[in-house]
Amino acid sequence: MIKLSEKIGYGFGDMASSMFWKLFGTYLMIFYTDVYGLEAAAVGTMFLVTRVWDSFFDPLVGILSDRTKSRFGKFRPYLFYVAVPFGVIGVITFFTPDFGHTGKLIYAYLTYSLMMMVYSLINVPYASLLGVMTPNPAERTVLSSYRMLFAYLGSLVAYLIFMPLIEYFSDGDPSASAQQTGWTLAVAVIAVMCIILFLGCGALTRERIQTNDDEEEKRSLKQDVNDLLHNTPWWLLFGASVGLLVFFSIRDGATLYYFKYFLVEEDIGGFSVFSLSFTLSSLFLAIGQITNIIGVLLAAPVSNRFGKKVTFATSSLIMMGLSCIFYYFDANDLILIFVFGSLISICGGMLFPIMWSMYADCSDYSESKTGNRATGLIFSASSMSQKLGWALGSAITGWLLSYFGFQANMVQDEETIHGIKLFQSYLPAAAALISVLFIIAYPLGSAKMKEITQYLAKKRSQHAAQKPNEQLDKTIANFKQQQQPAASAGANTAE
Repeated sequence: MIKLSEKIGYGFGDMASSMFWKLFGTYLMIFYTDVYGLEAAAVGTMFLVTRVWDSFFDPLVGILSDRTKSRFGKFRPYLFYVAVPFGVIGVITFFTPDFGHTGKLIYAYLTYSLMMMVYSLINVPYASLLGVMTPNPAERTVLSSYRMLFAYLGSLVAYLIFMPLIEYFSDGDPSASAQQTGWTLAVAVIAVMCIILFLGCGALTRERIQTNDDEEEKRSLKQDVNDLLHNTPWWLLFGASVGLLVFFSIRDGATLYYFKYFLVEEDIGGFSVFSLSFTLSSLFLAIGQITNIIGVLLAAPVSNRFGKKVTFATSSLIMMGLSCIFYYFDANDLILIFVFGSLISICGGMLFPIMWSMYADCSDYSESKTGNRATGLIFSASSMSQKLGWALGSAITGWLLSYFGFQANMVQDEETIHGIKLFQSYLPAAAALISVLFIIAYPLGSAKMKEITQYLAKKRSQHAAQKPNEQLDKTIANFKQQQQPAASAGANTAE
């Protein structure tokens, strides 16, 4: 039975990851176009190139972590050793150098690529940790729920404090240099929080599922990759995850454009709490995270009642329908915009804990078929799907903003507004439909996972019973080897 402190500790890890991931998904596009000074199309291309390349880095991290041996286990060492680089590189990603256009573009490519690689180095092992904390599928769903609960809490904190921190550090000065400084220092505050959370996650969690080290040493990389390529549930879940991440990438990446240029939140005005100024978009994003948490709390009981696959497909279909309706709201339909946005967030909150739990199920499926868990490699698909999903969604956003004639910090024409509305409606709805089509074909339903869990439990108990006898045999063999030289020496002396 996993203790509450360990569940909370596991949640700390995604709280840290999500705080930065929301900065990348929601704020980085508008930072590059409206603060840093790049064109939307150039940013879209950069996101695609850097994230697609980095997506293929994720399986390498999974392979490396599968073969890691330390007193902390396979996956926890990365939480301790990569936390500080994660925070530092995040800050320099949001720094604006005093370069020309080409120099800035090169700097953006280098720093963002490095940030995504470091993100993989800490997030792939963190995700893989779920697969070795418990063998129980129901407990995994609970752990995934804690993970996502804290992820959304982290996102909520980031959304609530980030813009006020920028305002604070820039002293309310709208000039380019003041805004650039404000963005960098605001990210620095969040980076320190992330470092502390990752270290806490490593300290509070434990790795319980131990694989056969002798078999692992005999296993080749080619075998690992071959097993993964033939893992059909993994491929189907990967496709569904990419669709899901494209959905949220498009919506999140365009939210600030939607509020700034379609709703014109500057004319509506903001509000203040404890001398900190909040915008309408900040309120929308914060409420979205709160309703995400409602979805997380519903994930375990609903999926345990109806099954993970059914819950995943149904939630995705509801998100698709709600998004289509979103297109028809006018700028004065604020209540409907907030209500429908909250309903979409509830569905999204249910999906992510289920998705992470299903990746652990794919690891069990692999072990039942091949005897090889390859937990890190399988869970690298989760990070890989994130990167590919966000890469495609962000690239689509940047390219279509340019296609619809977007010009930063100017009043947009009717065609551009039409495009910005599509980013909140039909475009993400199409991505949700793709996710549904993949998950319908996913074969690991509740009955199948019960069968696999029982089989693996029996197999592991048999291995545990054989291990003492194997160790005794090795001890006797070593003793006999030590006695042979002594006997030979005695015979030579007698001669």
